[in-house]
Amino acid sequence: MPTVLRLHGLRFMIFLDDHAPAHVHVFGNGEAKIEIGGDGGSPRMLYAEGLSGAMQRRALAAVARNRAMLLTRWVEIHGRTD
Repeated sequence: MPTVLRLHGLRFMIFLDDHAPAHVHVFGNGEAKIEIGGDGGSPRMLYAEGLSGAMQRRALAAVARNRAMLLTRWVEIHGRTD
């Protein structure tokens, strides 16, 4: 499960044996799962446990800013986004 990004005290990971839709797992003082937003869609929080509202907003903003790179990494690891 490679770490693909570190920002704001958060670690963004893509699990090797994961499933579509393209998403990242975010770890900090809790954890979250964020759909990256393929096909031009916006990132979407799928769940969050233990992360403050501020950290959830930072994580969503980081995924939005790094969307292209995260989708590229997803495809490198999984071969496709669907």
